[in-house]
Amino acid sequence: MDMKKKDKTRLLIAGLLVLTDLAAMALFHRFPSFFFPAYRMISKYWAIGLSTLFSFSPIAVWDIALPILAVLFVFTLIDSINARRFLSWLSYLLLILSLVLSEVILGWMLNHYGPGLAEDLGYEVTMYDSDVLYETCEYFLKEASRYALQMERDHDGHLKRQNFFELASIAGASYETIGKENPALFGSKMPVKNLSVIGEYLMYNGIIGMYMPVTGEAGVPATVPSASMPFTMAHEAAHRLGIASEEEANFAAFLACMANEDLRFLYSGYYSAFSYCYSSLYSVNPDKCRDLISEHAQTEGLSLLLSDRRDTSLIYDSYESPLHEISDEINDTYLKTFSQESGIQSYGEVTDDLIAWYKAKKTEQP
Repeated sequence: MDMKKKDKTRLLIAGLLVLTDLAAMALFHRFPSFFFPAYRMISKYWAIGLSTLFSFSPIAVWDIALPILAVLFVFTLIDSINARRFLSWLSYLLLILSLVLSEVILGWMLNHYGPGLAEDLGYEVTMYDSDVLYETCEYFLKEASRYALQMERDHDGHLKRQNFFELASIAGASYETIGKENPALFGSKMPVKNLSVIGEYLMYNGIIGMYMPVTGEAGVPATVPSASMPFTMAHEAAHRLGIASEEEANFAAFLACMANEDLRFLYSGYYSAFSYCYSSLYSVNPDKCRDLISEHAQTEGLSLLLSDRRDTSLIYDSYESPLHEISDEINDTYLKTFSQESGIQSYGEVTDDLIAWYKAKKTEQP
């Protein structure tokens, strides 16, 4: 099969686009101060435009389109082989993929090279010893326990499932107030979308939410546990603000929950902050974790908080599968490609940001 001139042209354009992406990654990595914060603001407006364009559907458009595109891929591949047009089909495919890749990298992923969110917001993040971590964890335990008492529950004490689309709308707008005070948290206010088609598949991969830069849609499966659902929605919405790092999206989600008047978001924020800090404390000193729970055994609401953690774990455990390891490897490679050197471990590093927030809050108190 001879390759036609048009096929060669398409392949050439695809190759040039990939080279452009690689060059941009190298430049942003080498000279971040030159490109930021201008690039981040451009990225924010790009996401606002995309999320507004695709706001007609409460279900993520890409979630619906992906299975359709998969079928179309197989159909056109078979047709191209039968018609002896495989090289032409391949040139079209590579051109389309390179265009999508460029839109994703140039429109959003370069945010990975930007300054840290805590730095932008004026929080001083340093190294902390286990005593400071213990104190912070204790604070979040008390606050989460207090709000746990106020949550709507069934007759067995389990959290009631909330209306997904109501929470999604609140999460989408949760950065409006703090975005006016801090440009780093300014961005799209569109509702978070439901991942109803491949949401279950993502859960079996250990993925509880996803931001799609191609369409500007932040999506979450409806099966995410109740205690962490508002926080998870706010996390995915944070990515639309040009916050690419998982650690920083977690911190942004916490700040959004704290600025929210809705009890469900306040509880989810404190619940998630306690969970992250408790896990970090356990990794460095399990005995201190046991001491913390023992010391506050009589704290009103603690039993409900711990019950919610067990319920959450049971739900996630039900999705355990061999796909987790594969997904972790892919995600780890992706994060390291964009200079997030600790890879998937960065999900827990939000603890440092939470400690910095707690210390700042403690300083502000009379």
